[in-house]
Amino acid sequence: MPPWSAHLSIADRAEWTYRQDRFPDHARAPAPLPDTEERLRPRNTADLFWSFTWLALQGFGGVLAVVQRELVEKKRWMTNEEFVEDWAVAQIMPGPNVVNLSVMIGDRYFGLRGAVAALAGMLTFPLLLVLALAVAYAQFAGHPAVAGALRGMGAVAAGLIAGVGLKLAMALGKHPLGRWGCALLAALTFGGMALLRLPLAWVLPVLGGVACVLTWRRIPA
Repeated sequence: MPPWSAHLSIADRAEWTYRQDRFPDHARAPAPLPDTEERLRPRNTADLFWSFTWLALQGFGGVLAVVQRELVEKKRWMTNEEFVEDWAVAQIMPGPNVVNLSVMIGDRYFGLRGAVAALAGMLTFPLLLVLALAVAYAQFAGHPAVAGALRGMGAVAAGLIAGVGLKLAMALGKHPLGRWGCALLAALTFGGMALLRLPLAWVLPVLGGVACVLTWRRIPA
């Protein structure tokens, strides 16, 4: 594959290879895929730090929704397909998903300096805010209004996560397994976790391993 394809996601590389095999007359001058034409990137490590600080300060109850909107829709540092792939990797790594993702993105653009800057942005100011809120909550935790507000925020967070899940599902149209293959794996995961209440340590290696093997077999060499 040409050198410019290195920044493409797995799904985009598979699609480009399919186009090259299907239309050999156009193989010498392939047009860039739409999602990669206007790729932006952080200007420096300070930009990474303040971007992830602002992202973390918005993440009350629904951090997935905030991360996807900030990184994909606003800053355009990655495509939806790349976000789905990176988020999947961040989920299987130990530690908070969004922290893992910040380290991955920082390292991608500026190496170790970027990883440290993104991690510091995710943790510094939010840590100070959480400590202040913890002190305040300890004084008013028994108040009925506070308990009701927290239950209400739980419903809002569930709605945010469901909305982002539907938005990210649209990116699976370019996945090598296709929409139906991805839908089947998602249904099996939901059934194992929510209905059968199987431990995550069982579901993730089994279904995740199956998904990786099937995807690898479908990607052209």
